[in-house]
Amino acid sequence: MINSSFDNMRLFCGSSHQGLGQEIAKTLGISLGKLQVSKFSCGEYYSRIEESIRGIEAYVLQTISEQPNDDYMELFILMDALKRSSASKIHVIIPHFGYARQDKKSAPREPISSRLIADLLSAVGFNRLITLDLHSDQIQGFFSQPVDHLTAMPLFVDYFKKKNISNLVVVAPDTGRAKFSKKLSDHLNAKLAIMHKTRPAHNVAEITNVVGEVKGKNLLIVDDMIDTAGSVTSGLSALRQLGCQDIYLATTHPVFSGPATDRLSKAGFKEVVVTNSIDVPDRKKFPGLTVLSIAPLLAEAIKRNHEKKSISSLFI
Repeated sequence: MINSSFDNMRLFCGSSHQGLGQEIAKTLGISLGKLQVSKFSCGEYYSRIEESIRGIEAYVLQTISEQPNDDYMELFILMDALKRSSASKIHVIIPHFGYARQDKKSAPREPISSRLIADLLSAVGFNRLITLDLHSDQIQGFFSQPVDHLTAMPLFVDYFKKKNISNLVVVAPDTGRAKFSKKLSDHLNAKLAIMHKTRPAHNVAEITNVVGEVKGKNLLIVDDMIDTAGSVTSGLSALRQLGCQDIYLATTHPVFSGPATDRLSKAGFKEVVVTNSIDVPDRKKFPGLTVLSIAPLLAEAIKRNHEKKSISSLFI
């Protein structure tokens, strides 16, 4: 299955999300590049490109899942293998950019880990980064290379427009997501509300106030990611005390670590809508969970980039 317009391009996929790689390749009408990835008994990664790519433009897909350190180390070694195979360009696709939450110093003597990851990627060497719904826009500035910062918003807009939910209010879980939530509410012709959140500890959040009218309304909470689900479920009691009706949840990155699945399944959401930026195995699925595919979005970004066409319309 080869699309002749992509003769000078190969798409390689790491082990963190083979399903997404296959879906992107199918959308583009190509086959995934031949690649061997394995792990020695001591835990070291090994990779080898099993076809000639001299002078070829290479795209490598590796999302960051619940094992971020392993995923990044595998990606670094894959990138090095591509570089030493004489690829003309290396474009890195990281749908979920791990360590993105550590994008600034919030307390003395803390690291800025997302900048460190950017430096490590740059040290290995690449030409362009394609990513999706970063935790904060400023992370783009950590790179000297071009960054195509895509968003899953079109998927959420299309999905919830079709549901035609009455009296809908889009709720930002904190001020950091207010801009994204406002754009989504405008596309859905809905009102906006914002929860004020404090973090006394990691993966712990307390909702102290809600700005906006939610009484008698159906709510759509939107966030960039769900890790343990502690933050998003902690605000539900505050919203219900204010007299809201059904509560929907939409998030781009379903990390779903630790007690997340149990918390979400018991929280009483009308529906939880996520993308497949991270693979959601059967053991993490629960009734009321809907997974939307980002494969067409990423495939279109790859196609336009390869054909030297504008992809700004994918950013909305």
